[in-house]
Amino acid sequence: MPILTLTTDIGQRDYIVGAIKGQFVKLMPSLNTVDITHYLSQTNLPVAAYTCYNAFKYYPEKTYHLVLINVFESSLDYFLIAQVNEQYIICADNGLITMMLGKRPDEVVRIPVSRNSTLLTMTQDIAASVFKLEEYGKLSTIGAPATQIVEKYPLRPTAGPDWIEGQILFIDNFENVIINITRQDFEEHRKGRSFRIMFQRNESIEKLSSNYAAVPEHEKIAWFNSAGYLEISLRNGNMAGLFGLQGYNEQMQQSGVAAGNKWFYQTIRIFFE
Repeated sequence: MPILTLTTDIGQRDYIVGAIKGQFVKLMPSLNTVDITHYLSQTNLPVAAYTCYNAFKYYPEKTYHLVLINVFESSLDYFLIAQVNEQYIICADNGLITMMLGKRPDEVVRIPVSRNSTLLTMTQDIAASVFKLEEYGKLSTIGAPATQIVEKYPLRPTAGPDWIEGQILFIDNFENVIINITRQDFEEHRKGRSFRIMFQRNESIEKLSSNYAAVPEHEKIAWFNSAGYLEISLRNGNMAGLFGLQGYNEQMQQSGVAAGNKWFYQTIRIFFE
């Protein structure tokens, strides 16, 4: 049974998501459709990439992943479909694929869609291409190779001999804060040394925990989450709101940014000793 995941910035207050699913199921009645999320930001590609990449890797081979993020940033007459790890990722040519993978995919083609049409007209064309791909099993049957695509890449942490600094990538519904420092980044720079994770001027965490139960209620905690990224939190508390932390904005590149009388911090620095 083929699987299609759907990830969008549409929300679920109207009929659009349901209509898109209907377009696919009408062509492929045995298709299993799965929602990832429909509440991503139109303009925050790093968060979309983080969400998609870390969800998609749990799906079986031959899964189709349709991502509708910032589709109308510019006029278009095609979508991209890339084969990645024996799965298929379908999205607009807006840099999301390279942001997600950290590289250009080896095999990617253009799916033609009706130019300057509505979203549902485009997704109907995409559904027809997926139906054809499911039948024939080769990308070459549904589109021409995409020799040039928009390439955007995620920000990387910066580092010196005794420190590493990352940007706040994502703040979840519980106001836990995810930083773009992976366990591999951390260990490569730590080299067995002790450390201090610094945020909001003089606040710090000096140990890693395995999960939230490892600290008392309302205690600060740092750990590497299931996606392998550094996460700082308050057990049963709101880390981002309490300490003035917010997602990184490339246009505001100071470590602290004033808004009214409140300071917001978008980067986290770890010192090694």
